[in-house]
Amino acid sequence: MKAFLASPRGKFALVVAITTSAMLFALYLQYVEGLAVCPLCLTQRVFIVGAGAVSFLAALHNPHGLGQRVYAALATLLTLIGFAFGARHVWLQHLPPEQVPACGPDLEYMLETLPFGETFKILIMGDGNCAETVWTFLGLSIPELGLGMFTAMAILLISILFQRR
Repeated sequence: MKAFLASPRGKFALVVAITTSAMLFALYLQYVEGLAVCPLCLTQRVFIVGAGAVSFLAALHNPHGLGQRVYAALATLLTLIGFAFGARHVWLQHLPPEQVPACGPDLEYMLETLPFGETFKILIMGDGNCAETVWTFLGLSIPELGLGMFTAMAILLISILFQRR
């Protein structure tokens, strides 16, 4: 088992496990606990799923040499972009109340009424809804936990990039 987890395939599989766990937990919070999904949470989910999908394909394909580095680079890029959105989310949560941006409409309304470009801009910038801390674990908010997850994924994926043959 230890040899498998040290192999690139094992590391890709571990990223898939992290992704699956994170998404199952996010869906639990959304549908069982009733927490609303803010725009930045939704954006981060896209990059979590993207990195997980690339890692899943890599684990199935099990390429060697350049192939595994291409998969690892693409998954790392998606992970780092997700980390950047998570960092913005944490930053919004730590703003003084008077500096928090105004809350925007929900996603369904934005998709129905706003041009896609405007909806996309709101999704990547976040709004006042993103500044609320509605759930914590060990004193960490959901975006702070997400940063830890993105960091773990990035470490695994970067280790594949620099792993010796």
